[in-house]
Amino acid sequence: MSLFGAMSIAAAGAADLSALAWLRFATGLGLGAAMANAVTLMSEYSPEPRRAFIVSAMFCGFPLGAACGGLLASWLVPHAGWRSVLLLGGVAPLLLLPAMWLLLPESLRFLLLRGGNGEARRILKRLLPGVRLGDGDRLVLREADRTPGLRLVWSADYRTGTLLLAAAYFMGLLIFYLLTSWLPILISDSGMDLRQAALLTALFPFGGLLGSTLTGWLMDRYDAHRVLALAYLLTGALVFCIGQALDNHGLLALTICLAGIAMNGAQASMPSLAAAYYPTAGRASGVAWMMGIGRFGGIAGALLGATLLKFHLSLPLFFALLSLPALLAAAALLLKRRAVAIGRRAWA
Repeated sequence: MSLFGAMSIAAAGAADLSALAWLRFATGLGLGAAMANAVTLMSEYSPEPRRAFIVSAMFCGFPLGAACGGLLASWLVPHAGWRSVLLLGGVAPLLLLPAMWLLLPESLRFLLLRGGNGEARRILKRLLPGVRLGDGDRLVLREADRTPGLRLVWSADYRTGTLLLAAAYFMGLLIFYLLTSWLPILISDSGMDLRQAALLTALFPFGGLLGSTLTGWLMDRYDAHRVLALAYLLTGALVFCIGQALDNHGLLALTICLAGIAMNGAQASMPSLAAAYYPTAGRASGVAWMMGIGRFGGIAGALLGATLLKFHLSLPLFFALLSLPALLAAAALLLKRRAVAIGRRAWA
């Protein structure tokens, strides 16, 4: 958070486009690391029966922040210029740092894995004030696989799951960034005022608040892979329907909102699925690799939108093609579910 806050402030003062690009790249390094570790820490402090719901509820801050950021930018840029957006994006996380430094504990599992019994003991006393720990008591983490970091993530036991998680996340971000980048232009091409089109587009990330919590709640009660696969299938169907509803603005707004609920619900719950897949020694690395590879989906989405527009496709066909990545994401999750089941039978 220190890195992306400081780099965002520095980007606000960039002298030219080249400097701005490099500073934004450095901002992304900090942002990506913060998100992956936030998911891991939240996962490790959440009780297992409600873990997916809690992690998804925490992660819904990302699409909600994206939506609020877009609305703030639409007001800030005309009044204070584009640099004000970067300045605000840098100051806000830095203001949170003191509270995070004082209040956020280290991962208890990580401490036990590394033999940090002293700090782990202090954290346990906060978590379980009624439990007495003697000075001679030794705290142990019972976890079989302790292969560190990337060696575990890309080991034979986890490699297939790593690739399939990354593929699903890649496809989801491709859709998310293509829609948030190009939806205002696409809607305005159908005859709507550009300002109205921008407001309708804001409905898409706003759906993440409901979608994330609902999907997480369902994941705790049913098969998590099937729940997320169904969310991606619904996303594909609803994105297709956007192309069919362009002439009816009321129906279009409803369809965009529902697509946002399904899309953001699936995407925001993917880190929870990844965190549950890896043991402690590789959990942060596994989540980070899934999210890092997925970021290329965001880049691909913005570029793909520009490429498809060059072909002058009809809008219904454009949205029909855009529904295909959602189907691929659902297929990747169902394949991962099958791979995990086969692996468990082999270990047994």
